Amino acid sequence: MTRSIVAPKGHNTTFVELFFDLVFVFCITQVVGVLHHDLSWNGVGHAILIFWLVWWAWTQFTWALNPADATHPFVELGTLAATAVAFFMAVSIPAAFSGRALGFAVTYVLVRALGLWIYSQVARSNDAGQHAAVRLFSVVSTGGLVAVLAGGLVGGTTQVWLWAVAILLDVVAALVAGSADQWGIHAEHFTERHGLIVIIALGETLIVAGAGVAEADFVGVAFLGVLVSWALWWSYFPVVKPTLEHALRSAPSEARGAMARDAFSLAHFPMLCGVIAYAVALEDAIAHPSDPLLPAARLALALGMLLFLSGSAFAMWRATCGYPLSRITIAAFTAGAVAALPTVPAAGALAMAFTSVVAVALLDERRARRLHI
Repeated sequence: MTRSIVAPKGHNTTFVELFFDLVFVFCITQVVGVLHHDLSWNGVGHAILIFWLVWWAWTQFTWALNPADATHPFVELGTLAATAVAFFMAVSIPAAFSGRALGFAVTYVLVRALGLWIYSQVARSNDAGQHAAVRLFSVVSTGGLVAVLAGGLVGGTTQVWLWAVAILLDVVAALVAGSADQWGIHAEHFTERHGLIVIIALGETLIVAGAGVAEADFVGVAFLGVLVSWALWWSYFPVVKPTLEHALRSAPSEARGAMARDAFSLAHFPMLCGVIAYAVALEDAIAHPSDPLLPAARLALALGMLLFLSGSAFAMWRATCGYPLSRITIAAFTAGAVAALPTVPAAGALAMAFTSVVAVALLDERRARRLHI
């Protein structure tokens, strides 16, 4: 009897998926490095462009493996091949805007193509409607892939514009195909995968803190950095993740695709951008613990908190239609305070960030108890 390529209901994340995710630890480290070396507006724009492409490669694979039995030899080998290619994609990130864009573009397109190929084969075996939805997404996605390759070939300013067009086309593909009602999302697996990528991003901040302690005796600032990372974890996992999982699991099957697209594939991107921005600010804080943060690092810290908390607020709103105003209010207040107090030492700025995120987590837990979430 031929083994099915389709996953059984209630399946969990597999070891090959975790192995695939390890490459994206490296990708996030590379993006942090790009920002650390160039915190100008130009550098920030480059980092956002490259991280969106990295993120879209990861999230497409998450969709592809959601209905798949990842222990099936076909899926396993395809995922391992994508892991190998994604490693070289990560290696090429630092030079993606300095004359070696084609290396990134080719490896990125290969990772996307492998994901689409796996998704198509799984969907074909699973459901005719799902196969039609995947085929539609693949066709509409072609424009974005061509734009990335073209940008890699021409380089320069044209590359930036073409990659920006690719992002726009990615969003269009998600909006067009995501409205289909045949995606058949497995809620537990989908939310687990996104929870793991949040942990991966937060792990990058711990690496930064650990490197600072190893290089100099800045234990106090590094400890504050770990506390902020812990607070960000607390603000997501005890309430946000189970709320999103419950909403996705409870949604009608025809609405799950759009909800997964909006609350996860789109809303989690600014959240992870926030973690990356915070990691950059933490690097500066550890390098100059007794001095105020540099203006660019102070802005990175402010935006980091704002993006993470606001992104999670949008995800919760999209999933439950209930807007957690406390997240937005506290995030905006903290970002404004960090940006408006340029003479506060680095440790003081981190302490403000820690206090605000803990306040968000406490208010969330209080609200969850009241609503019996």
